[in-house]
Amino acid sequence: MGVVINQYNVYLMNLDPTVGHEIKKTRPCLVISPNEMNHNIDTIIIAPMTTKSHAYPTRVPLKFGGKNGWIVLDQIRTVDKIRLINQLGKITKKETIEVKRVLKEMLVD
Repeated sequence: MGVVINQYNVYLMNLDPTVGHEIKKTRPCLVISPNEMNHNIDTIIIAPMTTKSHAYPTRVPLKFGGKNGWIVLDQIRTVDKIRLINQLGKITKKETIEVKRVLKEMLVD
């Protein structure tokens, strides 16, 4: 695959098959893994995005592609790059800072 996958870019990804309460379907996903990983191995760490959610400490609100939505950081997962369909864009600097803050609060502090 000739696509260079970069951190904090949004890609359309096919998340099926899933089990239980995992977010399913083909949907935009934010790449949160570092570029060192993205450029050298065949898996990436992503957070699905959705327009159907509510305010929750692990969900970052954003406007993307003309729609209000959420980056669902409580559903981060590692996926194979084969799930990637195409690049959709990049989140803003402000949204990137908020994603980093929430991830740090969830996983580090």
